[in-house]
Amino acid sequence: MNIAELTPAGVVAAEDLGTVHLIGIGGVGMSGLARLLLTRGIPVTGSELRQWPTLVGLRALGATIHMSHEAANLDGVDTVVYSSAIPADHVELVEARRRGLRVLHRSEALGAVMTNRRTIAVAGTHGKTTTTSMLTLVLQQAGQDPSFVIGGEISEAGSNGHHGSGEYFVAEADESDRTFLLYRPYVSIITNIEADHLNNYGDLAGLEAAFAEFARLTDPDGFVVTCADDDGTRRMARALRAEGRAVFTYGVAEDADLRLSEITSSVRGVRYLATLDGVSLGEIQVSTPGRHLGLNSAAAVLTTVKLGLPLQAAAEALATFPGVRRRFERKGSAAGVQVYDEYAYHPTSVALALETLREVAAGGRLIVVFQPYRLYRTRDLQAELAAALAIADEVLVMEVFGPGETRQPGEGGVALTAAVDLPDERKVFLPAWDDVPAQVARRARAGDVVVTMGAPPISLLGDELLATLAGRDADGTGADDRGPVGEPIGRSVPASGTGPAHQDTATLDAG
Repeated sequence: MNIAELTPAGVVAAEDLGTVHLIGIGGVGMSGLARLLLTRGIPVTGSELRQWPTLVGLRALGATIHMSHEAANLDGVDTVVYSSAIPADHVELVEARRRGLRVLHRSEALGAVMTNRRTIAVAGTHGKTTTTSMLTLVLQQAGQDPSFVIGGEISEAGSNGHHGSGEYFVAEADESDRTFLLYRPYVSIITNIEADHLNNYGDLAGLEAAFAEFARLTDPDGFVVTCADDDGTRRMARALRAEGRAVFTYGVAEDADLRLSEITSSVRGVRYLATLDGVSLGEIQVSTPGRHLGLNSAAAVLTTVKLGLPLQAAAEALATFPGVRRRFERKGSAAGVQVYDEYAYHPTSVALALETLREVAAGGRLIVVFQPYRLYRTRDLQAELAAALAIADEVLVMEVFGPGETRQPGEGGVALTAAVDLPDERKVFLPAWDDVPAQVARRARAGDVVVTMGAPPISLLGDELLATLAGRDADGTGADDRGPVGEPIGRSVPASGTGPAHQDTATLDAG
């Protein structure tokens, strides 16, 4: 997709969209947009191939959902919305253009519903979803009733999109396909900048230039919030300030505007002392563990204060922050084994997540089931991914989930498994989805923590693991009753992924 072909955000008003059809409506990004449109009273239809959990809520809000992709689904539709995961020859996209319907990229449709609101756009290589979720809850606690679209559902609230009555619109801004350059934020938050999506940017310098361009799109009356601890965002902040732009920073660095100190993290959560421009703000508590979540929360605190909203609202919201689904999400326990799910797929976020899960495992072992996301990332960052995975005690690597990509012999999951610096008996390549639950049941024992991690389809695996673990103890099989390990087993699969979702690329974000 060429971003130059897209319309600047806000050209089309939401009221002019008519009936909107979303291709792949069950995906995390598209379902959030659908929920927002529905709560705004805009008729919504969509197409899917799988019964994703998000569809239940969308149907309850009035969406018409077709469990197929075909031209007839566009009858009565005025606007068709697609994401970067949808191929140009998709039957519904081709039919929409043949009929002369309005066709918008998801980012353009999102821009249409941002009109007449002060947009707070959250970007960055890591932490976007959590930071967006935290800030949304803080604004709600402050009585602002913000509109929001998040790349994940806030746990317990069960929502990733809402049309509010307040002046603020909080949105997660995706840099993967450059579409974040279509927004015109009042506040831009950039959590960090690390090498990723280099298939679109070429190198880190190109990626940093795009983030700087995104920051420069911020309203002159607004401001930019970014992390003082990250090399990429420090360079960007320095350049923006030299241009006379308002930039506020947070972090443990001594020169951060909002400085964090005395950070502690445990299974009960993370705590730190916050100081803004040398003035103590007191202790901030976040109910979810992980030092990196402390930084995410600091972005929300700093934004809240600079918007002139009460600090108390931020402190109260963060102290009860329920977390985000697929971000350190506890799926349950069986046979004394705790099972978590985590969206991390970049080396840095994988390492941070596994380090936090080590705190949870305490004296038990940490077993990770990892599904790599995109061939180019797995290839280009293989050494870094392997080092991050080696934090775990045992590693089960599935085949790469890479819709539309072609895997060459010897690359992908098998190469990544070989690169992990663990003994052969503690790592295994599992290209077949159906082989994973039994392997986990053979390896895990009471007191262990198992985490499914990586590409979207793996989120569906947790319940299978719990059922298999429970069944293992029920039939008396027990852990470690296993044959040879450390070798590829099962059938091979295409690069488009494994498991029940691998054929449905429409449900995915750009990745």
